[in-house]
Amino acid sequence: MTVWHRLRSQARAWQTARLQWKAEHERFKAAQRAARKRGGNPDVDHPGPPPTGFALLPWLLMGMGALFDLLQGKTPNPWIGGLGLLAFNSLYVYVTFRSFDRAEREAVSTRVALGLMGLVTTGLALGYGGSWLFFFPLLGLATGAVLRGPWLGRTGLLLAAYAGAISAVRDGGDAVNIAYGTFLSSMVTAAILGLSEAVRELRAAREELARRAVEKERLRFSRDLHDLLGHTLSVIVVKSEAARRLAVRDMDAALGQITDIESVGRQALTEIREAVTGYREGSLATELTRARSALSAASVEPVVRQSGTPLEPQTEALLGWVVREAVTNVVRHSDASRCEITVDSGTEQVRLTVTDDGSGTPVTRAQPGIGGTGLKGLTERLAAAGGSLTAGPSPRGGFTVHAELPVQSAEFADAAATAPRAS
Repeated sequence: MTVWHRLRSQARAWQTARLQWKAEHERFKAAQRAARKRGGNPDVDHPGPPPTGFALLPWLLMGMGALFDLLQGKTPNPWIGGLGLLAFNSLYVYVTFRSFDRAEREAVSTRVALGLMGLVTTGLALGYGGSWLFFFPLLGLATGAVLRGPWLGRTGLLLAAYAGAISAVRDGGDAVNIAYGTFLSSMVTAAILGLSEAVRELRAAREELARRAVEKERLRFSRDLHDLLGHTLSVIVVKSEAARRLAVRDMDAALGQITDIESVGRQALTEIREAVTGYREGSLATELTRARSALSAASVEPVVRQSGTPLEPQTEALLGWVVREAVTNVVRHSDASRCEITVDSGTEQVRLTVTDDGSGTPVTRAQPGIGGTGLKGLTERLAAAGGSLTAGPSPRGGFTVHAELPVQSAEFADAAATAPRAS
């Protein structure tokens, strides 16, 4: 068999390997679709060649001609040839098996082994020629497996020219075929392995994005439920206590509180359904009305002042949540008799301040709650929307929550999508 015929056989082998890879990829897709229909895990396999060096071991068969020459006694100094063959195969296995891991592929030891492999290949080619020249395409294959990026093309051309020059010096006529085979093996190997690695990385990135989307939705749902139930149950408890106190002396007022409890409960059911579907919208006016009712039921005098221009729906949603959380803390922890809520909307910023005359103890007033809610969660959400929040004891006593938001901000869309909104 001539060198040209062997190179044509190599090209056909590469074509066969490509078709096999395509068939495996189609089987992988079919298995994924079947797994999805069964409701199982679609991640049944990785597309592309297996991510191990075993995929490149069969190409060592290209050195069978040199082995046969060695066994048939056609090679002078057979012990040197045998040691060279053993060294080449060992370096090939070492280099190719490390080429499937990025850190190992870029390690100095791998590059040194590839350089030693080039020296061994050069020595065997100059010493014996003939079938031993086919170690150059194997060297190109190992080079393509290790080198990725902008240097690959120039390295492949230089290696092909080097292989052709050595072949011309040793045997003459087969120099072009050896150079072509070396260049082809390095480029095709790098292309197939690079594509396979890119597919695996993209697939891993897609799975990570899906996992994060699920986590984000779980966090949104848990926050919404905590926010809704925490505020609603606080209002129900306060109004129930008020109804119990009023029932003895004023049944009509007690029935009014019970009617409010029924209304709050029905509204809570609606909000929970909206939270489940992710379509809960906020309203600052609604939250201010509920704040007056909750504070009055808790025997806290509400004072609400609102001035300035109309607000964007996203701004109202975030400020409504601030009102809800601040008023809930006043009802639960403050022991206050008066609570002032001030909303001042300017041309560029809107400011919201909630102040009470209660105990002002930060230990009980700034609990973060479940799932990042509370004053800590408020600070994070307003920061994501380009605003800020401060909370702490007032100099004159009591506790103050102060929030600032830009009237219009491109960041509101992201904040509204990732954070729960008052309703």
